[in-house]
Amino acid sequence: MAAASPSASAPAQPIDVVVKTEPEADDDLHICPEEVLVKRDPVVPLMAPVSGLQPLAWSQDHRLAVCTTSSVSLMELVCDVHSSKQELTLHRTSISVPTEAMKLRVGPAAELAQAVEMFSAHQDPTVRQVFLADEVMNPSIGPHKGIKYASWSPLGCDSSGRCLLACLTLDHRLTIHNSHKRLEWNTLVDLTKTYSDRLKERGYSKKDNKPPQANLLDFDELQRRFRMQTPLRMEWSSVYTTKQVQPNNTCKDMEMVLLAVLMENGDLVLWKFVLPFLDDAEVAFYDIVESGVTRPSDLAWWEYESADRRMSGLIVGSEVGPVKIVPVSLSGVKGYFTLRHPVILWKECDEIAVENLKCVPMIHPIQKSSCSLIVASRGCYVFWCLLMISPAGLNVHNSHVAGLHSLPVVSLAISQHGVAVYTCSVDGWIKKLTPTFTENTLIFKQEDLVRPENLSERRIHGIAVSRNGAYIALASTQGMVDGYHPVNRTYQVHFVTLKTSEAAATLLLKSPTQNLYKSVDLLDLVRWQILKSKCIPASLLDELDRKIQEVDSPYLWRFKLFLVRILYQSLQTPPTDHRWKPTHEENKVFVRDEEEEEEEEEDGKDKDDAAQGEGEPGGVKREEEQMEEVQAWVNAVETHIMRENMKKVLGVVYLNTWIAQNTSIPTCGLVEYLSRDTNDRASEVLIGHIKNKMNKQTFSERCSLCQAVLPFSDHKQAVCKNGHMWLRCVLSYQACQTLTFRRCLLLDTIARLPEPEDPEWIKKILQAPCTLCDSPMI
Repeated sequence: MAAASPSASAPAQPIDVVVKTEPEADDDLHICPEEVLVKRDPVVPLMAPVSGLQPLAWSQDHRLAVCTTSSVSLMELVCDVHSSKQELTLHRTSISVPTEAMKLRVGPAAELAQAVEMFSAHQDPTVRQVFLADEVMNPSIGPHKGIKYASWSPLGCDSSGRCLLACLTLDHRLTIHNSHKRLEWNTLVDLTKTYSDRLKERGYSKKDNKPPQANLLDFDELQRRFRMQTPLRMEWSSVYTTKQVQPNNTCKDMEMVLLAVLMENGDLVLWKFVLPFLDDAEVAFYDIVESGVTRPSDLAWWEYESADRRMSGLIVGSEVGPVKIVPVSLSGVKGYFTLRHPVILWKECDEIAVENLKCVPMIHPIQKSSCSLIVASRGCYVFWCLLMISPAGLNVHNSHVAGLHSLPVVSLAISQHGVAVYTCSVDGWIKKLTPTFTENTLIFKQEDLVRPENLSERRIHGIAVSRNGAYIALASTQGMVDGYHPVNRTYQVHFVTLKTSEAAATLLLKSPTQNLYKSVDLLDLVRWQILKSKCIPASLLDELDRKIQEVDSPYLWRFKLFLVRILYQSLQTPPTDHRWKPTHEENKVFVRDEEEEEEEEEDGKDKDDAAQGEGEPGGVKREEEQMEEVQAWVNAVETHIMRENMKKVLGVVYLNTWIAQNTSIPTCGLVEYLSRDTNDRASEVLIGHIKNKMNKQTFSERCSLCQAVLPFSDHKQAVCKNGHMWLRCVLSYQACQTLTFRRCLLLDTIARLPEPEDPEWIKKILQAPCTLCDSPMI
């Protein structure tokens, strides 16, 4: 049994609370019935061994980063609506480790060389041994090659509305990357170099800007200069909104995100990124916070949000045991308060390092208030802390969950939707901890997750959970083979389900985000079920139709379109041969008599006629009719979605134009297209208002090649009378007559790029995701 510590504020609540964290003798650790682990194909092999203490990181835009000794291996989970394969669709890319080793600058090169020579043969063994064993200061050890840590930013930080990736190499190089194009990664900024230049300009002084009194020949000064710029961890904050004053004295909302970098000396360096982040000109040094932790080990953001107050801070863990929250001042961010002093979450120095720090916001179901759950691994134990803000102050309840693993916890992951904590030890055992609230504290329910057979004897290096908790990814290698360690190890990434398709469908129907792209992992489970059964579950379809009748939401129509599309793919006949594979018959040429060739042709025709006669009655016709029905279903749902979006676009045009003017949006074409349906009362009213404003003027689109009129007969493409065909933008419905445009992630639709002369309201329209699947335009 583990006891909760007393509150850090006034003792308004009882302090002798006992928390059940271990099973009693008569209690059995039961298997979770809703989370039967099923391994999905494919198993992804890695080209190099994994590296770093936390090698896996799963982003909010469904990309998995795996840290290896040669690169960051990236796998993007895509819910492909154009494929009938039941395997996971993963787009693989990588970011290679730079070939040039990173060298930290701490002062003049000649003075540094003299210091290295002096301390390498120092008479005091305590100084000499510390210098020789330090991998950062001693150049004779040689830099390690590989990725130490990777961290994803929140959604919406790059120009496409996706996540940025921060990578820290083993030679202490911290870089920021983005994927502007589909499968291409760009390095935006090298923060280690930027911070090194800043320290050089300030003379390697501390936060108080006092110049150092000693030079590099002083061992303590040499050690301080290296440690103040050696990053250990970095974590992104959430997106903040600030006000920026324009030259005309108007205020404009500006979004920013902070990246906190934990240095070896305990300093927290904060970098400010103005969104959308495009290049190094939009990153600036924000602040430096001295945590006071001499041997830091891990870092996490603490962000508390309630109805009338919001707070933020940084949780810092130590190699010797203590955990604390350091205040962060967010000046200019509306509604944010700053902690007055650091908050100690755990103060015992027991030499057990704090790793895998995580923080998740929660709602206390009994007190109906916001709270924060902080968890971390400490050896074989799991440390947890519950933070609640009451009128009496900040209440801190903490304890440890013991008896989970016989070996140290190597990885820890949190599922934020339906909060659950997953822990894993080296031997491959995965445990699930489900928090249950009592009046004052928490009780954790322990469950063993059944491992698939082919994973039971493998060594696990790390785990990560997808955005909505549908999948868990495991990085593994071989364990003992016939009682011996294998000479050559192969490293793999496995994807295992955590939810059933029925549970995923229920969550999709009740999704608070109302966005298919943000629920790709749940959609993939539903897709897998439809492809296996070749039908949409009747209960799901009935519930979806009922919700559409109650609330005619575009999200529900897009979900229905997704289901019908997958049903169409499940009815497709898989190809029997590979198109890319050459046939041997095509490569061989035989010289034959004409009579033999004619006889073979006649025999082949007879066989084809016989095969057609056998296949026509029965199955083939029924399959074709079913395919036609489903295709008509797809077209009907897609047309409904497009018509509703057209009315939305016309509404924006009506609200942002004072007189009849020729905009890049084909207003007259949209009006003509919507007028074909005489049963749509809402479109009739909107069309009447638009026609009154147009005042009988028509602005027709024209082909850029022949200047002929482009009629609006289809929402997908436009064809002039001379046969020139142009694809239409799915957001503005303008014909894209340029060579460059953006395309949906699932290759559904295209969107044109905004022009400099476009007004702000048109640029805002072009920032929207795909109308059919909510995917970003790339």
